[in-house]
Amino acid sequence: MDVGELLNYQPDRGAKRPRDGDGGATGGDEESRGGKQPKGLSARELARYREAGVGIEGGGEMREIEELTGDKKKILEKLMDQDEDEPEAEPVDESSVKKMILTFEKRSYKNQELRIKFPDNPEKFMESELDLNDIIQEMHVIATMPDLYHLLVELNAVHSLLSLLSHENTDVAIAVVDLVQELTDIDTLQESEEGAEILIDSLLEGQVVALLVQNVERLDEQVKEEADGIYNTLAIVENMAEFRPGLCTEAAQQGLMQWLLKRIKAKMPFDANKLYCSEILAILLQNNDNTRELLGEMDGIDVLLQQLSVFKRHNPSTAEEQEMMENLFDALCSCLMLPANRDRFLKGEGLQLMNLMLREKKMSRTSSMKVLDHGMIGPEGADNCHKFVDILGLRTIFPLFMKTPKKMKKTGASEKEHEEHVCSIIASMLRNLKSQQRSRLLNKFTENDCEKVDRLMEMHFKYLEAVQQADKRIEGEKHEMVRRGEILDDGVEDDFYLRRLDAGLFVLQLICYIMVEISNSGISQLQQRVHQILNLRGGSVKVVRHIMREYAESIGDGKSDEFKEAERKRIMDLVDNF
Repeated sequence: MDVGELLNYQPDRGAKRPRDGDGGATGGDEESRGGKQPKGLSARELARYREAGVGIEGGGEMREIEELTGDKKKILEKLMDQDEDEPEAEPVDESSVKKMILTFEKRSYKNQELRIKFPDNPEKFMESELDLNDIIQEMHVIATMPDLYHLLVELNAVHSLLSLLSHENTDVAIAVVDLVQELTDIDTLQESEEGAEILIDSLLEGQVVALLVQNVERLDEQVKEEADGIYNTLAIVENMAEFRPGLCTEAAQQGLMQWLLKRIKAKMPFDANKLYCSEILAILLQNNDNTRELLGEMDGIDVLLQQLSVFKRHNPSTAEEQEMMENLFDALCSCLMLPANRDRFLKGEGLQLMNLMLREKKMSRTSSMKVLDHGMIGPEGADNCHKFVDILGLRTIFPLFMKTPKKMKKTGASEKEHEEHVCSIIASMLRNLKSQQRSRLLNKFTENDCEKVDRLMEMHFKYLEAVQQADKRIEGEKHEMVRRGEILDDGVEDDFYLRRLDAGLFVLQLICYIMVEISNSGISQLQQRVHQILNLRGGSVKVVRHIMREYAESIGDGKSDEFKEAERKRIMDLVDNF
């Protein structure tokens, strides 16, 4: 068959397509299967014609389409002509939305009625189910008008939609999930705060998260549509959490946390849903002690450690898998902010895993150091500090202190970030270690002619210079603002302070803390070396004291006043003896 024949080819017309109410889509599938399709018309384009209303009243217009065997341009022209012939779609306004909601309620009720009447005869209720599905699809248009969301609540449509999440036909439940996902899209919610508040309140009142979790538990991810339904369910949670962070506790308690942990540890190949689960888990745990406690009680620390142990000796194989690994590490760091979880981390051998990761030199190394930092900081980290020394962690951490790895760029971490975590871990150990373990740590600083002290002082001058440059810039900006008559209020001062921290002030404070701690250790060799290098490079004890005073002032946010006071006094005593 040459090209000419191909272009003139007419497929077997078959019987006239029956008009079958709203079930048009199913009738069309058979027709597209019978006979070959003309060149240039894919199944999807044929479907678009059907949606545009062509061929709904029998085969006359369908024949015209089938004779269209030119290129896609002709097809587009035909579609445009079609659009011109049709009356314009009804504009979306209050009355059309009310009409739509009314139709939805009627169809939902009719379907429910027929399902109760003929539970064993799907033919009787199938058509009503297709009608119901169609109106749910039509309701997507409401997502373009968040100002009208109040109608969904006033006319009880939200309640009806939520009840359909437990519909016997999962296709209907998934259609509702798609709709709710579009209604709660964060960009749409931000268009109309008022409409968004009303909708979110109504969804939460109807226990939307509990119903969504019940629905996903019955879905089979081997079926693409159902896997998409799970993805959209997670998107709803993300949208609502971004709009109203306070609902994370409630969502976690309504079964979401449990389901996420179950899905993350399921023995399934890595996919987009697993990645999304890790993301939602990290979101739930952000700045939220209630969800952290809940995860700890559900043995979630063990789940996270098990999932992360895969990356001990292997790098993630794709960028998406790397993102999931980072999400799980972030979740673990969040959990460790809660003192009770530090103990679970210790018992779950989290320290051993992180120590192994540091030695293996894989991508997980940077994040494992961040986890150690979170696990050992503050007085609650004392047990972890002692255990870390017992498992020979000093052998792992000091080489990383002496030399920042070159491979850092691959994992997207900066040199400053690496040095901050290493110094923070050493500072935490100096603060928390007692007796024998403390001696082992201090002996590290005396090894090889105090090379660790030399490295410490080298970092001190590096960060001191960076902070001094930032201070100079900030002073210039302050003068400029005063000259313009602007007021330097607390907000501006806070911004400037954050900029100084970014420039390296926090790392500098940690380095100075380590300096004063080892100088007060009673090992004269260390104190002499610190002062010797300070004098040699034109440094000053006064500057170190000033940095430490500033550090003492900012210490212990979120801790009790007694703790803050005791810690400040302890630091100031160290500084006075420096």
